[in-house]
Amino acid sequence: MRKITFAQATLEAMAEEMIRDENIFVMGEDIVRQGGIFGQFKGLSDEFGDRIMDTPISETAIIGASVGAAMAGMRPVADMHFADFMGVAMDELFNQMAKIRYMFGGQTTVPMVVRAPDGLSLSAAAQHSQSIEAWFMNIPGLKVVAPSNPAEAKGLLKSALRDDNPVIYFENKILYREKGEVPEGEFLVPIGKANVVREGTDITIISYSIGMKKAYEVADKLEKEGIHAEVIDLRTLVPYDNETILDSVKKTHRLAIIHEAVKQGGAGGEIAAFVAENAIEYLDAPIMRFGAPFVPVPFSPPLEKAYRLDSDKITKEIIEKF
Repeated sequence: MRKITFAQATLEAMAEEMIRDENIFVMGEDIVRQGGIFGQFKGLSDEFGDRIMDTPISETAIIGASVGAAMAGMRPVADMHFADFMGVAMDELFNQMAKIRYMFGGQTTVPMVVRAPDGLSLSAAAQHSQSIEAWFMNIPGLKVVAPSNPAEAKGLLKSALRDDNPVIYFENKILYREKGEVPEGEFLVPIGKANVVREGTDITIISYSIGMKKAYEVADKLEKEGIHAEVIDLRTLVPYDNETILDSVKKTHRLAIIHEAVKQGGAGGEIAAFVAENAIEYLDAPIMRFGAPFVPVPFSPPLEKAYRLDSDKITKEIIEKF
């Protein structure tokens, strides 16, 4: 199978879906002039013309206009440039986009996708490096996805573009340049279904997005110590696949959750609480959560390195629990 980058996979998904559905259009900053800050929209304006639109620097306008267009029957894609800037448009995101279908009793839908580049890069500092997915896990009315590789980037984006509910699509900035095998043509990854990417018997490791890189590293290190980890890629944070999680924990009797986002109040806390409520009798050890420290992301390269997850430290802490 051919290998392409994460960014190319999203570009392919967009082109295929825009050909399939003429109601899909894109709004964002510098997506025509620059092709998107990470190249994820490069060339789309040449193919689709006015359906790819540059906007003023106003997240409020981008989300607000997208909500209105979605209610009128279009299927907008709103690009946020950086996920950090979503805070500017929070009223439109959680009071309008997420609530309108419910408040109108299902008489109208809001079929739109918010693309949100997130995560650490290199010295992008506190306002351009955040992982904020946990904010949106607390807002009823939204779906939230976070692909970890190019194939899932394509499949999840295509599914999001076909969904009749608002979907927030978190795409990690470092992953944009990662290459992987991606099927050509029609390829969908279902929203709400996790993927058991590695079978194991001794501990369940759950992650998503770029956190999966650490999950694989930790699983490899544990294997050398005779501990066989089962690794689950959540893929979707809302709704998350509770059945796959419970089945795995009931088999392995241990659970570790890894994410690049801040540990305090993170997605790992929700997963841990769910397992504690529904499968605590199967656990042979405390649930372990691994995330970033509760400080803003540093600009300084040495401090940023210290801020990042360390697979050796995670492995050591897991082994100590056996």
